[in-house]
Amino acid sequence: MSKKILRHQDLTVYQKAIEASMEIFDVSKSFPKEETYSLTDQIRRASRSVPANIAEAWRRRYVAAFISKLNDAEGEAAETQTWLELAVRCDYVDREVAKKLFLEYDEIIAMLVSMANNPEKWILFPMSAKK
Repeated sequence: MSKKILRHQDLTVYQKAIEASMEIFDVSKSFPKEETYSLTDQIRRASRSVPANIAEAWRRRYVAAFISKLNDAEGEAAETQTWLELAVRCDYVDREVAKKLFLEYDEIIAMLVSMANNPEKWILFPMSAKK
């Protein structure tokens, strides 16, 4: 029997996104000082936006709004992967560490796509778009 999901913190995808964001934070601590206001800021912002958008999606009652927020989270996850690739190419992150994180974001993206493709399973208290 699966546990009833009442809060966004109960969602596995949210938990994975939080953990991945914290891993990005740890990895980015070693980026050079000159990257503070560029790559470091960008990768942290994008990775933190993933769970934030998931939380926002969870509180949406209309299917279109729910899917829109999940799409935002998906976009931020893909952006995080891009920043990771750039960090590897700049030799700021070990290739194996980045690969692990990249695959974690692939899994998060797959979960978000699945949720967006089946929104009726996820919206807690759906409201009709019609009045």
